[in-house]
Amino acid sequence: MKTRPTKVSPTAYVKALANDAIRGDSQKLMKIMAKITRKRPKMWGPSIVGYGSYHYRYESGREGDMPMIGFAPRGRELVVYIMPGFGALKNELAQLGKHRKGKSCLYIRSLDGIDVDVLERILRKSVAEMERRYG
Repeated sequence: MKTRPTKVSPTAYVKALANDAIRGDSQKLMKIMAKITRKRPKMWGPSIVGYGSYHYRYESGREGDMPMIGFAPRGRELVVYIMPGFGALKNELAQLGKHRKGKSCLYIRSLDGIDVDVLERILRKSVAEMERRYG
């Protein structure tokens, strides 16, 4: 498994981002996620800033650890990891603003293009669901 906690400083990683807008949005996301989780960030692999963790085990026997929530700056956008997926978040997604999504990834070009209060609600619900599932 490539995605494991590292000893790299998330703050230093974000400060070193070349894109000013992505760097600023990443710093804001770090504050939001720390407030929601009450956890310190850790780098997971080379580019994911994660908060909290959970242990998963599939029926196949494969298991591992992942951050409860996190994000990764990817080029000109941010990928926000919503680990339980988006099934219970239809209303919030409709109110969020400009975004696209994958299975558990929320792609955002800029925090200026979304409603940050709605993003916080999404993150809070995601954390609550992960805590319910994994304790």
